[in-house]
Amino acid sequence: MTHRTLVRALLTSAVLAAGVMLAGCDSDQISLAQNAKANQPVPPKLVAAMTEKDMDMQSPILVRLFKQEAELEVWKQNRSGQFALLKTYPICRWSGDLGPKVREGDRQAPEGFYSINPSQMNPQSAYYLSFNTGYPNAFDKALGRTGSQLMVHGDCSSRGCYAMTDEQIAEIYSLGRESFFGGQKAFQLQAYPFRMTPVNMAKHRNNPNMPFWKMIKEGYDHFEVTKQEPKVDFCEKKYVFDAVKAPGATRDPVFDASAKCPAYVIPEEIASAVHEKEQRDAAETAKLVSKGTPVARLNTGIDGGMNAIFASKIPEGNTGLSEGGDSQALASMSLARAPGTIPGTVNPPKPNLAVQQEEPVVATTSSTASSAGTRVASANASDKSAADKSTSDKSEGFFSSFARKVGIGGTADASKTTAPAPAAAAPAKPKVAEAKPQSVVRVAPKAEPKQAAKPAPKPQVTTAAAAPAPTSSTQLAGSAPVVQTNSFDTRFSVVK
Repeated sequence: MTHRTLVRALLTSAVLAAGVMLAGCDSDQISLAQNAKANQPVPPKLVAAMTEKDMDMQSPILVRLFKQEAELEVWKQNRSGQFALLKTYPICRWSGDLGPKVREGDRQAPEGFYSINPSQMNPQSAYYLSFNTGYPNAFDKALGRTGSQLMVHGDCSSRGCYAMTDEQIAEIYSLGRESFFGGQKAFQLQAYPFRMTPVNMAKHRNNPNMPFWKMIKEGYDHFEVTKQEPKVDFCEKKYVFDAVKAPGATRDPVFDASAKCPAYVIPEEIASAVHEKEQRDAAETAKLVSKGTPVARLNTGIDGGMNAIFASKIPEGNTGLSEGGDSQALASMSLARAPGTIPGTVNPPKPNLAVQQEEPVVATTSSTASSAGTRVASANASDKSAADKSTSDKSEGFFSSFARKVGIGGTADASKTTAPAPAAAAPAKPKVAEAKPQSVVRVAPKAEPKQAAKPAPKPQVTTAAAAPAPTSSTQLAGSAPVVQTNSFDTRFSVVK
């Protein structure tokens, strides 16, 4: 059977390639099965699962993605005509936050409904194998959203994509290839922030993306109640699902994402089923809110997520914005086998400080210096004063030290304290603060208890030491740490 599948793939790819040339399509459209990677047969276990679920090898597929759960689902049409879940794949890495992609370079993985045709399949991807999500779609473009080359690919590395292991993308690619060979013109990709359940809607009720999420939940509900691929259209900068021509109309409605919606209706059997589900979900969500379901915290700077099965295999790995990130959950998965090879260069989710702060580390010496920069300069001056003072205490004699502490010669001592660290000296070493911003936060508070222990501290010393206290547990305002050299931006800047 495997031999027949390979022969069929080669013959069909030749036919498709010839058809592309005859049709005069874009010359960059690549054959689905151009090399050995793209020609890998569907694994026997998946073939057995299809047989068990009454599915044909080349029947249509549909893909759903969930960021919070870090899972990719492949659904396949069975012989009854409905879609059934074939397999769920843990996502090795996705980047950004929960929410749609808005602009080029924001590191966001897209959310919404997209269509994948054969020209979007890339057997020569730098990330083993891949397919383009099709972002931006007509809805995204109507809102002025930008971005390109947003993929589902291998190599477990992402900067705006959904990354799988090479073994996983090989399976997913083979399923898509076979559906195209069977006649499917395009398969649908549905990308969500999380499973659109009442529990998740209650947890994220205060998220500013909730209006958008409620809109795409309509498509989620259409699929849930019908188990059919929902027909997707756009008008008035919104999604429309399963629209058909109105009674008495002579032609199908024509949709334009930026224009007024045409006259249309949704078939009664679908509309009523979706309406009932929406009412049940809304009632359950309201019940959970009234019971005090805690609100999910907004992104604190963590870049994306990773399924727990992968995080458990990486030193200091964590799931970021995905579920199952507690140490107990990761420990329980440490002995489980990962679904594919995890590259040694993979980076788990971590704070994306470059996105969080874009201003200089410290203020300049100009008259327009920010108050945050002033606080940093004061903290640096305090640290240097404390260090100079400690050195002075060790080198001076007992009587001179005693005289200084009781106030004799105070003017000279005050000048000693302030002279070595003028405010303008702080920006002289910004790279140190960028490389290790926490070091300033850790060191500065130590000056406070030390000064408090002295019988009569100088006013200027007390003020300088107290300045950094508000920043002892957070990143300094105005900082912009340098992105590490092994980050995704430096390693994967090439086109996927």
